[in-house]
Amino acid sequence: MSKTTDRASDTARRRKAPAKGAKGRVTMIDIARAAGCSQATVSFVLNNSPGIKLSQQTRERVIEAARTLGYTAPAFEALHPALPAFEGPAFEGLDGVIGFAVDQLATSPEAVVAIEGARQASWNAGNVLLVAQTLGDSVMEPRAISALTKRGISALIYMTIFTREITAPDYLYGLDIPVILLNCYTADYAFPAVVPSEIAGGQSSTRHLISHGHRRIATITGEPWMQAAQDRLKGYRRALATADIPFDPELVVEGDWSASAGYAATVKLLALRDKPTAIFCQNDRTAIGCYEALKEAGLHIPQDISVVGYDDEEIARHLFPPLTTSILPHMAMGQWAIEQLEAPAAPGRGRYPITKLECPLVERESVRAVAG
Repeated sequence: MSKTTDRASDTARRRKAPAKGAKGRVTMIDIARAAGCSQATVSFVLNNSPGIKLSQQTRERVIEAARTLGYTAPAFEALHPALPAFEGPAFEGLDGVIGFAVDQLATSPEAVVAIEGARQASWNAGNVLLVAQTLGDSVMEPRAISALTKRGISALIYMTIFTREITAPDYLYGLDIPVILLNCYTADYAFPAVVPSEIAGGQSSTRHLISHGHRRIATITGEPWMQAAQDRLKGYRRALATADIPFDPELVVEGDWSASAGYAATVKLLALRDKPTAIFCQNDRTAIGCYEALKEAGLHIPQDISVVGYDDEEIARHLFPPLTTSILPHMAMGQWAIEQLEAPAAPGRGRYPITKLECPLVERESVRAVAG
């Protein structure tokens, strides 16, 4: 096949319309996939960002993909009035402004990703998202939320950076607008809440290694007081039990989510008389340290030992070899939070089940079958 034909085939594949996001909404990610470019490029084109030099061909390709998929947003409609009017779902009862309060923004990308998911879902319906960082401060948090409500928000998304059960402050119960909990929940189920399905994620990661013939599987955990670490370890143990593989406490090493802890834990595992053939690192930063320790020991990934991470941070696809890992669904969680505002409110305070979203496994090149 000629190179020209290859390029034509690649273009056709890129432009094939992907499955739309939740409830048929088209996101910038959908457009980026269809147009064969980055989400940042899509954002620059659709918002006509000044000072960004893009070829006319790229701009036309993005606009064409957006129109084909039925994308709509106020800025896009204003810049490209030829796009047919959007006839998708509207948020009944909202007046265009949604508040988003999160305890920490800068420590990890999860909050930013969740905010982007909520922003996309909000903008598709013409609503604006106002974000406040609270640091969980007992004095400043209520003031921040009060400032949001005074600006006329018609709903509030309340997020914590660490997945956990919270005791909701009284002022959340006193709000006369819908409140959605993101990455946290309350024991009384008073608010709709969404969290990652961490037990299933840990189980899926371990099961993936088992399916490749591994039986001597180690895991490097996060800090044990954190629910994410507890649940990922539960998933690991469940997968072993389901496969009739005895649990060996020697193969479980406590870490703290850092690369340095991943390095130290891997050195400890390699000192065992019966070394593991695979290591499940419970986040990607731990896997970075694990990679370094393995390479320093003269071992090749995955020929000598397989490695799985968790979180699907940007670095995972740039490691050598690229890291098999699980996606933390914060983008989908942010979109889910906005979608709940479409549903009619339960009479009274009600009891809302905790929604758990899947952490899909992304298979790359850091796992191979055990020889023999």
